[in-house]
Amino acid sequence: MVALLWLIAGVVLVAAEVISGELVLLMLGVAALGAAGAAALGAPLAVDAAVFAALSLGLVLVARPALKRRLMRGIEFRTNTEALIGKKAFVESTVNSTGGLVLIDGQSWSARPLDENEVHRAGETVTVMDISGATAVVSGEL
Repeated sequence: MVALLWLIAGVVLVAAEVISGELVLLMLGVAALGAAGAAALGAPLAVDAAVFAALSLGLVLVARPALKRRLMRGIEFRTNTEALIGKKAFVESTVNSTGGLVLIDGQSWSARPLDENEVHRAGETVTVMDISGATAVVSGEL
């Protein structure tokens, strides 16, 4: 009977996580399911409670932060000039230490090389390494 109560508590907590979205209820629900497993194996109530407490602490303090970091990793949106960094650019006119022009996403940008000694001829493909004001800082293909 105790295992059934732990099982119900675990399912209710996991289902409630859908509303909160903070992963705390999910961790508590998994801990309750672990306690249900201990109760199903015949452990006394004190052991069930200890299993629940240990799993809750471990999951909330260790697993939850790691899971949140992993889930939030892909959410960063780069906008404006940040979105151009790393893109390929087509050299329209020779790019050297005095300047030049590149085509990035169909738009013409003034450009200079990352290394002052680099020279990129028209027709080459380069990578945008940085945007400095209205000038793209580019480097040759690696």
